[in-house]
Amino acid sequence: MRAWFSPAYTVAEGSETFPTRKFELTAKALLADGTLRPEELAAPDLPTPSELLRAHTPEWVAKAVSGGLTPAEEALLELRWSPALATAHRLCVRGTLEACRDALGTGLGLHVGGGSHHAFADHGEGYCLLNDLAAAVLELQATRRVSRAAVVDLDVHQGNGTASILAGRPGLYTLSLHQEGGYPSVKVLSTRDVALPAGTGDAKYLKILEEELLALLARRPELVVYQAGVDVWEGDLLGGLALSAEGVAARDRLVFRVCRERGVPVAVTLGGGYAERVSDAAALHARTLRIGMESFK
Repeated sequence: MRAWFSPAYTVAEGSETFPTRKFELTAKALLADGTLRPEELAAPDLPTPSELLRAHTPEWVAKAVSGGLTPAEEALLELRWSPALATAHRLCVRGTLEACRDALGTGLGLHVGGGSHHAFADHGEGYCLLNDLAAAVLELQATRRVSRAAVVDLDVHQGNGTASILAGRPGLYTLSLHQEGGYPSVKVLSTRDVALPAGTGDAKYLKILEEELLALLARRPELVVYQAGVDVWEGDLLGGLALSAEGVAARDRLVFRVCRERGVPVAVTLGGGYAERVSDAAALHARTLRIGMESFK
């Protein structure tokens, strides 16, 4: 087993609301408890231009890589562009792609990062510069590694960018369970959207999720990319759902179990998590990855 991660994911110019060092803390937690050995943390290379262009326009790729964002574009992104930020997000594209390739080979792929589901083909939003989820599945489909794939997005926020990029593409499906009325203010239609009221707790969430997963897997995807945001946790600063820490873990077990029982490989990206203490978000992320490894032993 290996997990994809780069120290370059930590960006000093990142948002205080989205502290990029949470991915580094997640990796350290997995090393500290022996879940992973140092040699099992694999550093991704930069993606090729063609891999970025699977999901993004040439104009946006040029801006994302080299700069030149307008003030309005940076405001929408909610991050200040820098070379380090561009490198981090480019590496995350390849990290998610490599995790997907691992999943197709072994049943499970792990990315200690990724999940930039608010990035659109021609702009970034909500801390997301490049959409690693969409780029990965489009590259795999274009190279005939898969014909059908699904993004299961369980971040508290709707995956508007992923839904937009993948809309209308045969064989590619998006499922988003998210908080009703939350960010983004304008949603983009996924293959299936389930908007949950604020305060939704463990039992109701898990019941709905199981029903939706079974319906999605009836479409027979050859790969699930699991956007495992932990901002559904009741202590999250930007989320309004009320899953306990055990509820988040039960959610993860459910996704892995249902996919494993049906023989569908799973690649994991971490996505959102905005706890008051960044270590709390990292602990939840690390638990997700541990559960995945336990589930696919």
